[in-house]
Amino acid sequence: MLRRAVPPLAALTLLLVIWELTVRILGVPAWQLPPPSGIAAAALAHAGDLGASAWVTARAALTGFVASAVIGVLVAMVLASSRLLERALYPYTVFLQTVPIVAVAPLLVLWFGPGFRAVAVSALIVSVFPVIAGTLTGLRSVDPALKDLFRLYGASRAAMLIKLELPAAIPSIVTGLRVASGLAVIGTIVGEFVAGFSEGAAGLGITVLEANKQFQTDLLFAAVLSASLLGLLIFGAVNLAGHLLLRRWHPSEKG
Repeated sequence: MLRRAVPPLAALTLLLVIWELTVRILGVPAWQLPPPSGIAAAALAHAGDLGASAWVTARAALTGFVASAVIGVLVAMVLASSRLLERALYPYTVFLQTVPIVAVAPLLVLWFGPGFRAVAVSALIVSVFPVIAGTLTGLRSVDPALKDLFRLYGASRAAMLIKLELPAAIPSIVTGLRVASGLAVIGTIVGEFVAGFSEGAAGLGITVLEANKQFQTDLLFAAVLSASLLGLLIFGAVNLAGHLLLRRWHPSEKG
């Protein structure tokens, strides 16, 4: 574990040193590109506000992510039950991935009101497609010979789904959830740009906007870094859960 962590940490340290020296040697204004030391100082000075904003963003991101996981798996199960349904409805699930969420966000405010619900729905829209695509791929990839064996023993459609298709699709579902975990944070931040302020609760997206308006570039970087760390935290949790679930039997998690 430690050996794997050393190379990326060394690369990050080198990058930060080059960044710091370049900014100071060239005399780049702090409002244009602050040095890493300035960003760290701003993060410490606003640690309380950043922590509160990160909690607001985390709640919406996790809500949207969990909703995308449940809805995505259920939708994929419905699509996998019929080729006709898949051909008729799958293109509309692709639409969720291609729709510009910035353009849709104002409508979410009209439908759900400003604040938490609109932001969570924004996270859901952005993150649900990878779950649908991953689950559907997994369900469609089951060995036909195993399906024939289940039919030979008179298994019902529900039994085949629960005992064969869903377990076989778990690796693909986990892959979809890993992708969705990062997208959920992106969808949350974008949603907060339009709908993120309600009842005194402001997420990291609002912090980014306010810092940008006031030319507090160091705080802006600190807020973006906080959002990135939040995404990494959610991804890490999903990755760990997937590893624990698959490590005993799936080749991708061995070694």
